[in-house]
Amino acid sequence: MPAAAPRVSLSAKASAAPAAAKGGASVAQKALQKLGLQRDIDLALHLPLRYEDETRITPLANARDGQMVQIEATVTASEIQLRPRRQLLVQVEDETGSCELRFFSFYPSHQKTLAVGARLRIRGEIKGGFWGRQMMHPAFRVAGGELPAALTPVYPTTAGLPQPYLRRAVVGALTRVDLSDTLPPGAEPPVTRVYGQNGLQSLFSLREALTFLHHPTPDVALSTLEDHSHPAWQRLKAEELLAQQLSQQQSRRARDMLRAPVLRAQKAADGALPLHEQLLAVLPFSLTSAQRRVGEEIAADLARQVPMHRLLQGDVGSGKTVVSALAACLAMDAGWQCALMAPTEILAEQHFAKMIGWLEPLLAERGRKVAWLVGGQKKKDRAAMLALVASGEAALVVGTHAVIQEQVQFKNLALAIIDEQHRFGVAQRLALRQKLAAHGMEPHMLMMSATPIPRTLAMSYYADLDVSVIDELPPGRTPIVTKLIADSRKDEVIERIGAQVEAGRQVYWVCPLIEESEALDLSNATATHADLSEALPGCMVGLLHSRMPTAEKKAVMALFTSGQMGVLVSTTVIEVGVDVPNASLMVIEHAERFGLSQLHQLRGRVGRGAAASACVLLYATNDSGRVGETAKERLRAMAETNDGFEIARRDLEIRGPGEFLGARQSGDALLRFADLATDSHLLEWARELAPQMLDRYPDLAAKHVGRWLGGKSDYLKA
Repeated sequence: MPAAAPRVSLSAKASAAPAAAKGGASVAQKALQKLGLQRDIDLALHLPLRYEDETRITPLANARDGQMVQIEATVTASEIQLRPRRQLLVQVEDETGSCELRFFSFYPSHQKTLAVGARLRIRGEIKGGFWGRQMMHPAFRVAGGELPAALTPVYPTTAGLPQPYLRRAVVGALTRVDLSDTLPPGAEPPVTRVYGQNGLQSLFSLREALTFLHHPTPDVALSTLEDHSHPAWQRLKAEELLAQQLSQQQSRRARDMLRAPVLRAQKAADGALPLHEQLLAVLPFSLTSAQRRVGEEIAADLARQVPMHRLLQGDVGSGKTVVSALAACLAMDAGWQCALMAPTEILAEQHFAKMIGWLEPLLAERGRKVAWLVGGQKKKDRAAMLALVASGEAALVVGTHAVIQEQVQFKNLALAIIDEQHRFGVAQRLALRQKLAAHGMEPHMLMMSATPIPRTLAMSYYADLDVSVIDELPPGRTPIVTKLIADSRKDEVIERIGAQVEAGRQVYWVCPLIEESEALDLSNATATHADLSEALPGCMVGLLHSRMPTAEKKAVMALFTSGQMGVLVSTTVIEVGVDVPNASLMVIEHAERFGLSQLHQLRGRVGRGAAASACVLLYATNDSGRVGETAKERLRAMAETNDGFEIARRDLEIRGPGEFLGARQSGDALLRFADLATDSHLLEWARELAPQMLDRYPDLAAKHVGRWLGGKSDYLKA
């Protein structure tokens, strides 16, 4: 059987829940709140970082160099030395050998405890040296009393929250908290079983698992606790994944109860073609089979009265824009409005320029318009646009988050398309869903992401979404060659740029964003612009950065897009969904500072025409002539593959899910214990069990979600 709870004798006062104190909270109680440890279950799930073994006494003769040991020894000498610096030196010995204790910071009370003749229990790292064995700053106390039966936990903590206080708080919480089983009968997770002293151990319950992880028995292999492979850890991870899947299923079911407009293509009374067919007729290219498949999935969703909640993902340049334009046509054809949102003004403008170019003439024929809503609009222009939206004359509303502000009143919004959805917070997406509340309905939502999401992540964090994948690039796209070049060879790269410009090609040069200082960004980009202008006489070199007025940015972009400008130096190309087929070279300076998905996004800005394209990643080494390990992994991944899905998988491995997803959960990583890379079998189990639990054991499901997620389950509903 798993270990029983350790024997801890505590006074009622000591074990009282620190978070439940009345009146003024103590420093330790405030520290607990700061760590989010307010409920008993929070403390129970606050697991140790590591453990100290205080269960045995090691004779000095058996202690190995570099080993953490606990000894019992008698003080034979104790003195303060002043040179080379003030320190307390204490000699101790047991029946098998001797050792020196060295303290650089100490108090009179320490000297009193460490007096000659005192018998002490000492714990620290043994180091051998020329002058014999030593311990630096060991923990010590008077010898005596029973040895603990379990390893001593060391918890993640913060200032003002000492380990002994936290340990008492956790023990108290474990005695009070309800850890009754919430799994249905016969639904045990697929965790590894282990052999104990009495043969095969029974599976851990949640209470047994938590008790064991807070106070493991000394015979446990520490490596299984550190790499979270121990059956007790697996039980925890399985329960956590189940809570997440239940919450997602709940939100999906709640949404299935809601109603949305039914949008089907309709033949006009005069026999004119539906809007989406008119669009297909004017497009200068034909759709790939992946685009057609995804378009049909979206059309089937829009024809239902349940709100669509679909994530459209595809690699850079796979043609998501045209698929979303066809979806917008279905909404507008049925007499409803459509909103298109992008995270930044430039992206909204650049990205949707094509879409407006395709749709505006078709809408004009029907007496309807396209409205444009962004933050910095003049009052008069804005008022005119708001009037168009409110009357329903604007069939299509394009813009930034300004679209979801309170004063924007839609006549009948049926479809919201959100580009780069990971850059919109939960609250923003919830606000958008309120825009049809007056009709007692919800708009359909199509979210787009150019950062492909690996399958395990989609199964976990996006279980409440339907996912459509465009997994084929349009024909005519040339493969991009990626080169890693050290900063010291920058001159060669500039020569290559000159050759490209002479051949009539265009080049992007991206400067890194230096987070600490926008001014540094600026000076860096300005200096690079000056250097390139000097090195490339006769070539127009443009500069684009975040502090430029919008009109100036537009003018620079127009020169580059028209082909008059040979080289564009920029810090903000990331934000510019610009499509210049003639651009065949992308140089990214200080590539080691960029994230993997950013690098891939940038690389996708070239290779859009028939010319052979290249992406040069210029990297700088640190003082020791090296590149950091993480940066090296990122650069290696870029050089090895052009596949956005493979890039995303590697990015997930390097950064972990919390960072990879950004704002989806308002910055909260919902998975504290489970690891999507190693626990896919547990995720599959949770996905299968969640709908069965909701159907057959709704009370258990509600209790399980409440225990694990508390109020965080709301984050999953947007």
